[in-house]
Amino acid sequence: MKRTVIVLSAALLLAAPALTACGGTTKNNSGGDTGGGQTQTTANPNATSAKDLKITFLPKQVNNPYFTVAQGGAQKAAQALGEQFKATGPSDADASSQVTYINTASQQGQNILLLAANDSNAVAPALKSARQQGMKVVTFDSDAAADSRDVFINQATAQSIAQSQVKLISDAIGGAGEIAILSATANATNQNAWIAIMKQELAKPQYANLKLDEIAYGNDDDQTSFQKTQGLLQAHPNLKGIISPTTVGVAAAARYLDSSSYKGKVALTGLGTPNQMRKFLQDGTVGSVELWDPAQLGELATYAAVALASGQITGKQGEKFKAGELGEYTIGANGEVVLGDPVTFTKDNVDKYNF
Repeated sequence: MKRTVIVLSAALLLAAPALTACGGTTKNNSGGDTGGGQTQTTANPNATSAKDLKITFLPKQVNNPYFTVAQGGAQKAAQALGEQFKATGPSDADASSQVTYINTASQQGQNILLLAANDSNAVAPALKSARQQGMKVVTFDSDAAADSRDVFINQATAQSIAQSQVKLISDAIGGAGEIAILSATANATNQNAWIAIMKQELAKPQYANLKLDEIAYGNDDDQTSFQKTQGLLQAHPNLKGIISPTTVGVAAAARYLDSSSYKGKVALTGLGTPNQMRKFLQDGTVGSVELWDPAQLGELATYAAVALASGQITGKQGEKFKAGELGEYTIGANGEVVLGDPVTFTKDNVDKYNF
């Protein structure tokens, strides 16, 4: 799979929390009409892509390396399509921290919102109101309530992520021993879905010798995750492995293990970017991690959103749209589009990737 990453300037990464007014609505832009709370029921796949649409990118939190890469992919696609693009967001991943930004985007006539939801239900009322004003809402990475958005771009199926995470830790500790999970926030939609399936996996006969001791939450904060890793190891002296399905958490846990007496004794896997995890993979602190390309996730979200705003799709199951170099995608059940399978990174292949 071809992977594309762009590097953003410091000014973009530190985008101001408040959106600036651009004026106008989609209805007045060339190429499409999505305004006024109108609901399109029939897709026209041959419709011309609308230009100069105003796109707001709203991650779970700003200055998170994972979302920085996703933002780069989203901006690349927006530029290729001739759209306006801006990024904003909270500095923390609290459940309701995104609501103000959603309301601001709606009030200022943004045509498209690309959102990684911190809490599926906390953002739903604001999203519903925004959609009534004509905004197209595409969630990515972490979904909102299905009736509050148009399409969800999923990085991979929850089933495949959870299953592979359990298999990686099982292989790393020889199929037996105590493990823990270091998650992001307790309200994160994607994290909770993955963890629920991990528990189902652990109940299967092939994992009968694995024992889940604890699920800890680092709140997608580096220092908190570092401290939670330390706490897990102190609370469970027989711990043999940790799964951290969050890029912030797995990097922080690796940093703790790397500087402790647990290095080489406690296994760690999770979801991490190759650039974050390269050192730890190469020095033996971590055996393997996995992830999809966040830039491609951002790209796909943008292409889907512009297709929505242009009337090429409506979000119904079975509709197809083109996503530039990524190819053609089909909308699945509940308005979900899956990017593809994640890649497993080890010391043997990590240098082939740069994101």
